[in-house]
Amino acid sequence: MQHRYHINVFWAADDDCWIADVPDLKPCSAHGETPEEAIAEAQVAIELWIETAIERSLPIPEPRYRPAIYAAA
Repeated sequence: MQHRYHINVFWAADDDCWIADVPDLKPCSAHGETPEEAIAEAQVAIELWIETAIERSLPIPEPRYRPAIYAAA
């Protein structure tokens, strides 16, 4: 199943790695040594998050998050 959730990627100096956060799915994030690795791990985390929500009969939010740059439009 393909889900199109926004992923924020940023460097975390305290953790010395890249973090990929999925704002629509709390708490859903991953990390990696490169931005690409963090994103790939976040995609796995998204699938696991959704799988767990289905198993527990929890609602799965629609992708809605948009960065602030698009909110002003």
